Amino acid sequence: MNWFTGAVLYVLIWWTVLFAVLPVGTHPVTEADEHTGWRGAPARPRLGLKALATTLIAALIWFGAYLLITSDWLSFRHGWLMLQD
Repeated sequence: MNWFTGAVLYVLIWWTVLFAVLPVGTHPVTEADEHTGWRGAPARPRLGLKALATTLIAALIWFGAYLLITSDWLSFRHGWLMLQD
């Protein structure tokens, strides 16, 4: 895996993890809007903490994916197709 493929894989993993982490620990505002009844965004979204957690979790998942991709344990180049000859 070259550096560009690794960076693209990390960005994809990071965004996926972000959407999994965003709802954790959020609570809606207690008072609804008077006009619409909509509660809107959470009272304390803590986006900085969630971005840090997302970065760390994505790095761990990326490292595992890197090990899996670069290992011979899972290979599409030397798989069962080579054995059929």
